[in-house]
Amino acid sequence: PLVQAFKGENATADDLEIRQGNKITPLEVWVTPIFDEKGNIAYAIAAFQDITDRKKAETERLKFTNELFELNQSFSRFVPRQFLQLLDKKSILDVKLGDQTQKEMSVLFSDIRDFTSLSEQLTTEENFKFINSYLSSMEPAIIENNGFIDKYIGDAIMALFSGSADDALKAGINMLQRLNQYNHNRSRVGYIPIKIGIGINTGSLMLGTVGGASRMDSTVISDTVNLASRLEELTKSYGVSLLISHYTFSHLKDANKYSLRVIDRLKVKGKSIAVSVYEVFDADLPEIREVKSATKTLFEQALLLYTLGAFSEAIKLFTTCLSQNPTDTVARIYQFRCQRKMRSLNRGIKH
Repeated sequence: PLVQAFKGENATADDLEIRQGNKITPLEVWVTPIFDEKGNIAYAIAAFQDITDRKKAETERLKFTNELFELNQSFSRFVPRQFLQLLDKKSILDVKLGDQTQKEMSVLFSDIRDFTSLSEQLTTEENFKFINSYLSSMEPAIIENNGFIDKYIGDAIMALFSGSADDALKAGINMLQRLNQYNHNRSRVGYIPIKIGIGINTGSLMLGTVGGASRMDSTVISDTVNLASRLEELTKSYGVSLLISHYTFSHLKDANKYSLRVIDRLKVKGKSIAVSVYEVFDADLPEIREVKSATKTLFEQALLLYTLGAFSEAIKLFTTCLSQNPTDTVARIYQFRCQRKMRSLNRGIKH
């Protein structure tokens, strides 16, 4: 400040200190130049003020601000920022019981196969370490594709995508790709690899808050959610990794960009028309993906024949698919179904 004053400027500084033994006193200083009759600087006047109380208050204010920021960050882990945005709320403080909205979105469900038997082999600490390491590996795939995690249900993930259906599908594919790397890392340290199933559906959702006076939570209510969950469960039955509904398929910008095939038609509660189910195999091993793509037309022709009740013709095509791809679990399931249907028909004819 003195240097500035002797340049003819008024100056202030609040970063000075006086040390008296172990005591440090923060000071604020004001310096003003004094000019003579010729306009030259004759001398400068300096005034000092003890600002200990002010510095203490500033420190407390900064601490409070940091704590508030950390608190908001913690809240965002429990109530996603995107959920607040969908409810048109700027802060968790603005959310009230009964707040709700309706949106068209895509829902992604994922679950670890045979998690119960796996968890029984682990201690409590090992279980939580495993779940958290797995979930941490999957989370970026969702966030990077414009989705957010609505909730964790044990080892299961429910994620929402308010943008395009492509975002949800890309997230699902990326989760499976990340799983390959995750399993590679597990194998290196002697752990067995894990498998997951993913189901995706698109439709109208009701989002809002439910609860009572002492406990409130965000939730999603819709048949869209139920079908996504059902598709995830169906991945176990068919031995595949990723299934999407016709509703998601019809909302894709360009379905030809993906490796997929129709594998079933489901009767859905409240719907008079069955919903087509598609397997997406972009994340399969390259050699499996290649042979599934090569047999796609043949498989879908066989499925159509099966649907029409032409089981003897259908089984021939399913058998041809299996000759080219013996690991095709879906074709093998339909081959068995054809055999069962044909036996049933033969018994009926005999009677």
